[in-house]
Amino acid sequence: MTAMRKHKNFWDKNAGRYDRFMRKDRAAYDEMYELIRPLVRHKTVLELATGTGLIARHIVNAAAYIEATDASAEMIAEARRDNHSAKLHFSVQDMFRLPYVDKSFDVAIVSNALHIVPQPEKALAEIKRVLRDDGVLIAPTFTHAENSFSGKVKAFFMRLAGFPLHSKWTSEAYLKFLEQNGWTAQKSTVLKASFPLTYAECVKSEA
Repeated sequence: MTAMRKHKNFWDKNAGRYDRFMRKDRAAYDEMYELIRPLVRHKTVLELATGTGLIARHIVNAAAYIEATDASAEMIAEARRDNHSAKLHFSVQDMFRLPYVDKSFDVAIVSNALHIVPQPEKALAEIKRVLRDDGVLIAPTFTHAENSFSGKVKAFFMRLAGFPLHSKWTSEAYLKFLEQNGWTAQKSTVLKASFPLTYAECVKSEA
């Protein structure tokens, strides 16, 4: 079984528990919504790895339109149950092979996903393709290498449960990874959550 297939199966099996897990970090997510809303105001937005659509639902009133995607059909099914906005559309998509034309979105959001997928640099390349040249990438990611002792214990048990964790970055290393893959972070901050959450707003680096 490929790494991506294992990854998809994990989220299909745990779709119903996802919201309960994320509620533990509600304060950090509320802070993140406040950071994101001004950036998506009146913009067309693509969200990758939307899960059950928590972020999309909290920011949709500000945006012009949001296409929220996930590789897990079960996650998307959960997301659609709570969608009451005509400006928000959920679909099952592969972040490595997006069906959208080049430069078709103003903003791309990929939250807490780059550390759990194999070859995240390929996902960033695909995001760059579908994002307009003056567009913004919002890429908050748990930076597990900065875990406290209790955080390391939580991460250990999550791995035992099958949680896919492919990259363990510090905040500094994560921002460097983005830079190495053609992105310039215009703003970054570390939010306090179950694990350190590095919030990054990026634009395409000049060639």
